[in-house]
Amino acid sequence: MHPGAKGNKDPIMVAETSEPVTFLTVPVEKTSDFTLDDFAGNHQAMDYYHKHGAATLEHVFTLANILHMHKLVREAAMFYGLAYNMHSKQPGHYPLASALLQARLLCLLKAGLEPPAEELKQLRALSKTTYDYISGIQIAWREHNAVKALKRMDNCFEIFHTGEEVDVLYLETALSVLPEPKQPAVAPEDRRIPPKIHMYWDKNPPLEVQDNYEYHCDLEGFEVQLFDREEGAEWLYEYYGKEAQDLFLKARHPAEAADFLRVHVIQELGGWWLDADIRITSPETLEQYTARHPSHMFFVTDNYYVHNDFFGSHHNSPILADCLLSLYRNSYLHEGLYIAYKTGPGVFNRALNRRLHNAFRTGRPFDPSVLVLRAPEFNSIIQDMDMDYKKGGNWHAA
Repeated sequence: MHPGAKGNKDPIMVAETSEPVTFLTVPVEKTSDFTLDDFAGNHQAMDYYHKHGAATLEHVFTLANILHMHKLVREAAMFYGLAYNMHSKQPGHYPLASALLQARLLCLLKAGLEPPAEELKQLRALSKTTYDYISGIQIAWREHNAVKALKRMDNCFEIFHTGEEVDVLYLETALSVLPEPKQPAVAPEDRRIPPKIHMYWDKNPPLEVQDNYEYHCDLEGFEVQLFDREEGAEWLYEYYGKEAQDLFLKARHPAEAADFLRVHVIQELGGWWLDADIRITSPETLEQYTARHPSHMFFVTDNYYVHNDFFGSHHNSPILADCLLSLYRNSYLHEGLYIAYKTGPGVFNRALNRRLHNAFRTGRPFDPSVLVLRAPEFNSIIQDMDMDYKKGGNWHAA
């Protein structure tokens, strides 16, 4: 057992404060000899424990993450607390102590429990920004005061990777208080979404993908383009140069390559991005929204991830410019990051959060020509295609 499990009571200096702070341990129910009940019946966690034990911070942290992933938040909070107690509390020790404690407190909030005041105090000493995040969520969920919560959170998401849970929770909170425009804003003609559909399949599209492409070609009023890997690489070189082409060709997976390409294509050409394995089944419903002449149209899932499989924008968009900034930053600094965070929905969540935060900070209204629609609207337009490649796991799409 790491000595920190018994409590680190030595004053240490932490990153975001100039005062020495004494850290106490977080109370946890158990520290060893775990049973299936401790994992709420989760066999994945139990199997991991049988194989690796729980004597190191790394293994306890993994157990907490498994439980959190399965929404066993009360149990996850206990294991995050144990990992926090095992931590040296030194600034260079990863995962950071602040990350462990904020994960524990967030799980307590999800479980309907109140974060202990002493633990919030410890979190504030470790990281004021992380404390603002957790206490902001506490305000949003317990006091039901989204405006106050947003003021507390400020732009706390900036210290996290794009697409982490903070981006989702901030977006959910911000959209809950985003006022409906008195009348839909009509974007100037040069800032409207052009009637173009762009798609990608890296190579050898199966018949069902080709059929889906042809289906969209038959839709009235749309110009449709399907890129493959070679065409995508050539296009990127032509419009964005060798650096962009190299990053595209180095993608770990076709999904990552498609993520990288889609932002560049829509930023340069404007129009709609549509994954090759989904279908616009109600162009009439889509037309009802495009008749408002928006500058952008984004959809969020039930749990507030931004759909990057279908979205629309005018060319030279400031929102997509921000997405590009995150794409390149992640590609160079966080090459191994989870694809959804590195190049996928995460970069869209972060871009929208930055725009929303600046609107709230300055008191200027969020651009009413940017439509952010919810899951029911997405489902009324888009159908996920039940394609054979998904059943066999041999896929090359976005």
